Amino acid sequence: MLSATGIYQQYGDRILFNKVSFVVMPRDKVGLVGRNGAGKSTMLKIIAGDQTPDEGHVTRPSGTTLGFLHQEMDLPTGRTVMEETLTAFAHIQAMEERLAELNREMETRTDYDTDSYAKMLEEFTSLTERFALVGGITMEAEAERVLKGLGFEQKDFGRQTTEFSGGWQMRIELAKMLLQRPDYLLLDEPTNHLDIESIIWLEQWLTTYTGAVITISHDKQFLDNVTNRTLEIELGKVHDYKAGYSKYVELQADRREKAEAAFENQQKVIADKERTINRFMAKATKTKMAQSMQKQLDKIERIELDEQNTAVMNLRFPKAPRSGAITVTARSITKSYGDLNVLRGVDLKIDRGDRVSFVGQNGQGKTTLAKILIGQLPATAGDVELGHNVSIGYYAQNQSDALDGKKTLLETLEEVSPPEMRTRLRGILGAFLFSGEDVDKKVMVLSGGERARLALAAMLLRPFNLLVLDEPTNHLDMASKDMLKQALMDYDGTLLVVSHDREFLAGLTERTIEFRDHQLYEHLGDINFFLEKRKLEDMRSVELEKAAKESAPTPAAAAAAPKVELSYEERRRLQKDVGNAERKIERLEKEIEKLHLLMSDPDFYNDEARVAKTSGELSAKQADLETAMEAWETASEALGE
Repeated sequence: MLSATGIYQQYGDRILFNKVSFVVMPRDKVGLVGRNGAGKSTMLKIIAGDQTPDEGHVTRPSGTTLGFLHQEMDLPTGRTVMEETLTAFAHIQAMEERLAELNREMETRTDYDTDSYAKMLEEFTSLTERFALVGGITMEAEAERVLKGLGFEQKDFGRQTTEFSGGWQMRIELAKMLLQRPDYLLLDEPTNHLDIESIIWLEQWLTTYTGAVITISHDKQFLDNVTNRTLEIELGKVHDYKAGYSKYVELQADRREKAEAAFENQQKVIADKERTINRFMAKATKTKMAQSMQKQLDKIERIELDEQNTAVMNLRFPKAPRSGAITVTARSITKSYGDLNVLRGVDLKIDRGDRVSFVGQNGQGKTTLAKILIGQLPATAGDVELGHNVSIGYYAQNQSDALDGKKTLLETLEEVSPPEMRTRLRGILGAFLFSGEDVDKKVMVLSGGERARLALAAMLLRPFNLLVLDEPTNHLDMASKDMLKQALMDYDGTLLVVSHDREFLAGLTERTIEFRDHQLYEHLGDINFFLEKRKLEDMRSVELEKAAKESAPTPAAAAAAPKVELSYEERRRLQKDVGNAERKIERLEKEIEKLHLLMSDPDFYNDEARVAKTSGELSAKQADLETAMEAWETASEALGE
């Protein structure tokens, strides 16, 4: 087991860890949680041995291995993606090289009867068996499986690592770490650079992982799906909960409630005893008894309430000015970067009040289209038209990094503030947890989460009716994410969110636009509806593949029915047709059921006129039902559902 004992860490006047201790067992899946700045990343560095605490130590059994994925990793240059990933198997590659040497030696040697030749054969046989046992034969296939799970395509394997962004390079490091299978795997925000599909794949990998995992993440759903234990860092202490994140939140509230009740009860007992002692001390005959009671009171172990950091930012978006009925229209948008084609003739229309999310693998063009829609990036072809009186609020993926580090917090807001807001800037900073002398700090000294809060504060200085947010939760802690989501739920303008955080997106939007293969695919519903539908489609594709293999269609037959790509407008119209047909079918079935119930009464047939009229209604509704069913089938087939 890994053991942290008496860890003490102090920076200036601030005590980050006050002699904390905990143990991690070999198969534990631990979530390390706490507010931004609580010390989570520092604790991982101490566990990994990258940082030495002022006091205390971390021990783990000799011979065990540890892997640490942190935020400041640099890949060596000069290798392809596959070559770099295969360095995870350095020990196996060394065996492979030795086997190649022995092979060459056997081709040239002829001293078959000597002891040295016999030893060489013995080494070759033993090494071959070990090579197969540790996965030497399958290491490339295993590397390919992990790389594809993390979002790489076959064509990426031969590209140089330097061709990829920092986020994709982080995926290569993560792939290497997973393939090494260390006994203790430390992950600092592993989901920050992953899309939803890769996060789901990583969750599945980690739940079956045989080693221990300690992870920092602000993705609640990821923590719930991966961890079975939570270590909370708060104000210098570590609280240990034998539960995943959501259960931990419940247990934390219960623990604090019980502690507060016990504290209040003890305070009442102490107050009662002190009153009795004071009363007895005033009487000479009771003085000795009072002194005895005081000694007993002094021996009571006093309950102390843990301090809590309950500060949360106060976020509220300004009321949206009214815009035209159509907020933005994009027609035949194509975007290429040199030979790299990202978007290919896509259409999109967003109406006033729409709440839209962009999802899909990284590199599919989500951020690119968002920037094109608001005029931050030109399209290679196609055009964008903003509706009447549309004003834009935009939070970029790197918004917090773009802040000028040499300016103070107050200067940062003054630079973008309209004149009428100048007198309110200190109050706004206070609402975002920057109070007193904090406003005079330089931006460069802020943490990632603090920069994100400052960037949000700067965005709220002007009203807007189209709010575009690109990965807004990357640097926010749980409490700040919750406040942002609630503020967005209350926002009365048009909303477009690019995000990979499933819990954040759940219930927030009503249209989900999936980016895949240079095209857009719309799903009328939130992220959970989209994921359920994708799961069903994946299952359906497996069944269709199986059926296709069994029926073995000829190439001519396959070519006879080519797939027709639907335009955005056609797809949306068909989705509305399906929804309308489903509602009509449900209504008609209820009405027919009522008529059947009416006609099941024997007295019903005493009135011939009533019988004739009701029978006519029933026939008409049954005919309408048949027509609605046909309309539903036609629209569903056209959508490919």
